[in-house]
Amino acid sequence: MDISADKKIALKEILAWYAKKAASKQSLTLGGYAGTGKTTLIAILRKVLFGQNPKLKVAFAAFTGKAARVLKNYLKDNAVLYKGDSVGTIHSLIYSVIENEAHEIVGWKRKEELKADLIIVDEASMVDQKIWLDLLSYDVPILAVGDHGQLPPVSGQFNLMEKPELKLEEIHRQVADNPIIKLSIEARKHGRIKVGNYGQGVRKLAKNDPESQEIIESYLQNYTQDTLILCGYNNTRIKLNNYLRNLLGYDSPLPMAGDRVICLRNKQQKAIFNGMLGTIQNITSKDENFYDLKILFDDEEQVFEGLAVKKQFGSSVALNFTRENRALTLQAELFDFAYAITVHKAQGSQARRVILFEERFKQMSDVDWRRWLYTAVTRAEEELIILGD
Repeated sequence: MDISADKKIALKEILAWYAKKAASKQSLTLGGYAGTGKTTLIAILRKVLFGQNPKLKVAFAAFTGKAARVLKNYLKDNAVLYKGDSVGTIHSLIYSVIENEAHEIVGWKRKEELKADLIIVDEASMVDQKIWLDLLSYDVPILAVGDHGQLPPVSGQFNLMEKPELKLEEIHRQVADNPIIKLSIEARKHGRIKVGNYGQGVRKLAKNDPESQEIIESYLQNYTQDTLILCGYNNTRIKLNNYLRNLLGYDSPLPMAGDRVICLRNKQQKAIFNGMLGTIQNITSKDENFYDLKILFDDEEQVFEGLAVKKQFGSSVALNFTRENRALTLQAELFDFAYAITVHKAQGSQARRVILFEERFKQMSDVDWRRWLYTAVTRAEEELIILGD
């Protein structure tokens, strides 16, 4: 595994922190832009720690199931998962299920203890204050790793990656020519991506060009679950969701089995979090206010079963922020269609193909805009199509 100069410095700092953890502070934050090799450094760190102490147990955790799976595969491919290590979601690491007499999951509770000598949290920019405090409660050293170039978390003032103590900012030479990485640098530094072709499946189209509209429409008509459609405005999101649902043959504005949905609010007792994407497995109308549904979230093992607020589907706002609907939101969960989502809701998600509608709010500062654009671009794994000025 290649190790650059800034990774050597970060590795030295992490090892020094861990060696004197008892007399120092419990946690350390490491920020790294896309392409700087954060995961590579995690793997190198694990190998070095094994050399120092083969009995050391490391709990690797990520906010989403997909991020945990990607991390696990990387660690396995590099043969740095050792006996006693674990890899999974943060939720599965620190919470256990509560079952009723019928062995149905009715909630989750925090585990009393963790059998780990070190916790390494990946995608730490997604972690909210409640989960962070729960992680700290075990008195186990925590290395939190995330991208400090992204937008801050969707809700609340807590931002673990706002000012990371260690930073990786040198792009790994093996990905320096990747067109998505190149565009992420343009977005982060300049907040502008010019119209043009940047590589196979990576291009920006001019919004006012009639031909661009036809090209985007052809991409939308080839929508699959491997596609993430991103925008800025909620009105655009609603129009795109309606358009995609019509294309896919849904002849009703009401949610149906097979619909793609997004969770709009954290509910730790149900193991669901803001921004999680999934597919409705079954849905029935309970009464005038609620659906009874089952959702299988992407890369998660447990199926969510519960109530959802009807009025939330197709709404331009999350109903928990509206006073007149607060009573409803206390009784059920909030989901909406997810063929298209806003960039703010896309944090933590990635897809093979991303279609981005550039939309800047008038009140958005240049710094916020660069973070918005950077976050959007870095959601793409292989293909990126941007429509903008």
